[in-house]
Amino acid sequence: MDRTPGDLTALSTPARVADPDEALTPDELALATRNHGLPLEALRHDLTPPGLHYLLVHYDIPDTDPDGWHLSLGGRVLRPLDLTLDALRARPAVTRRVTLECAGNGRARLTPRPVSQPWLVEAVGTAEWTGVPLAGLLAEAGPAEDAVEAVFTGADHGVERGVEQDYRRSLPLATAADPARDVLVAYAMNGAPLPPQHGSPLRLVVPGWYGMAHVKWLREITLTATPYTGFQQTAAYRIRRDPGEAGEPVTLIEPRALMAPPGFPDFMTRARVVRPGPVPLTGRAWSGHGPVVRVEVSEDGGAAWTDAEVVRDPAHPWAWAAWHTTWTATPGLRHLAVRATDATGRTQPLTAPWNRGGFANNLVQRVEVLCAPAPEPAPGREPERRDPPATP
Repeated sequence: MDRTPGDLTALSTPARVADPDEALTPDELALATRNHGLPLEALRHDLTPPGLHYLLVHYDIPDTDPDGWHLSLGGRVLRPLDLTLDALRARPAVTRRVTLECAGNGRARLTPRPVSQPWLVEAVGTAEWTGVPLAGLLAEAGPAEDAVEAVFTGADHGVERGVEQDYRRSLPLATAADPARDVLVAYAMNGAPLPPQHGSPLRLVVPGWYGMAHVKWLREITLTATPYTGFQQTAAYRIRRDPGEAGEPVTLIEPRALMAPPGFPDFMTRARVVRPGPVPLTGRAWSGHGPVVRVEVSEDGGAAWTDAEVVRDPAHPWAWAAWHTTWTATPGLRHLAVRATDATGRTQPLTAPWNRGGFANNLVQRVEVLCAPAPEPAPGREPERRDPPATP
């Protein structure tokens, strides 16, 4: 249901870009309290605990009852399916480790700022998702010869830019039905049933694609003979610089590396403090276009770069890779930076790729670090010892 009743347009305003000196709005702050990013120290975990995994909920978390849940698969198919959760769980299950990233990650660092969920760099997480391969379900239903897309409908319902809608997205049938893409209808996260905020009882998992494609609270799959033109497909999640542009669709995740900030933080600014000498630097890197083959670190904001060691696990091609190096810190204020390059040659930029929605901004991460000598211990008191963090 995509419709635009006139009485909703004043309530739900069009997208806009902030004025040059405009602070975060109360609406943006309200979004930021509902949604949350990954605390960067949690990059130490191969698998992100569900409570630390980034979260974006477009509307409300719906009240879903797993016992009565049905997933319908219809439209341009030869044999429509109606599947209960028990029926799906009875099928052969697969588990895939997948890194998810919000398409708007980095939006709040753009100038001018698109007014929306104000992500910095933390809208990411990696989990093991268990469920049924979508390709098998589609093969069982039998796509008609004229089917070109699969449309996925969630149970979350709301208004966006004046349009009342269920959250709905599509994938090209060639992607949805390809066993090599590992698209899942998932019912478990890290070995446990999906939490309510992560899509209980069913969600879509589309490895390599930004998070908008991973439809939560999945209740319906419909094959269509024409491309889907609903709001989330053609109005939202398009890369455009001007309001009137059709724009390019947001699809695969651009390469990104993140650093687990070293040392310890200032409470308000999150600026880091380290001591002189060898400092371990660690983090994660990923891309939806191909495996990350290089991670580079800079201590001067990007003027010069040195290679870090990248540790990939071939058993988990859709998950982030670990990286690590050692930095010799000397007294003073330093501006660390990190960037990733994937197997297709895509590299993170030093200048943010601006667009009106703030999508796919994979600008390099910068971490301000003050290297300061340790304070002299008080007479008769041993200095506090701090062990370096473990390497991911």
